[in-house]
Amino acid sequence: MTIDIAQKLGYDEASRPDDAELAILESIYSSQKREQSLTQRDLADAAGLSLGMTNALLKRFAEKGWVMLKRLNARSIQYALSPDGVSEIARRSYRYFRRTARSAAMYRDILESFAMSLKRKGAHRVVLAGASDLDFILEYACERHGLTFVKGSDAAKAARLADDSSTVLICAEDEETLSAHGQVYRLSDVLVAASPS
Repeated sequence: MTIDIAQKLGYDEASRPDDAELAILESIYSSQKREQSLTQRDLADAAGLSLGMTNALLKRFAEKGWVMLKRLNARSIQYALSPDGVSEIARRSYRYFRRTARSAAMYRDILESFAMSLKRKGAHRVVLAGASDLDFILEYACERHGLTFVKGSDAAKAARLADDSSTVLICAEDEETLSAHGQVYRLSDVLVAASPS
């Protein structure tokens, strides 16, 4: 999801750091269960953060009592979650799940409305070109409105399927907008156009 789409759909910058922090906490928890040690670089990679930001977060987590730091030698530190750290993972995971469920419901409503409008315009088939995390929601919406849904991983073949007036081509997020004789939409544009401002 691009930043523009995230902002239009109501995600703010504050929710992204929560995801990175959760990734760090979960990585520490997972390494504890496997009895493997992690470096700060491992944690930074897992969270998609810089080493400096990861270091600052680990210090903050230690101050809050979520993470315990044990110096193994002059260059190595072992990270372990405290019971409060495990509780924090549960709390954040629950919030993340609620946010994800709300997003899925919103995407369902948007794609349901879009499929209904395509049906009213005379479409009989919807072809999705490329991979999307929302393909199952789009497929469900198409089936509910009597539209044949075709998912094509090969964008060129998918575009050829859309060469009739009753077929709609939708380009997934990672696909360039393709040309076809029929109607062509970009999935991200469908989501942004229908989202509340």
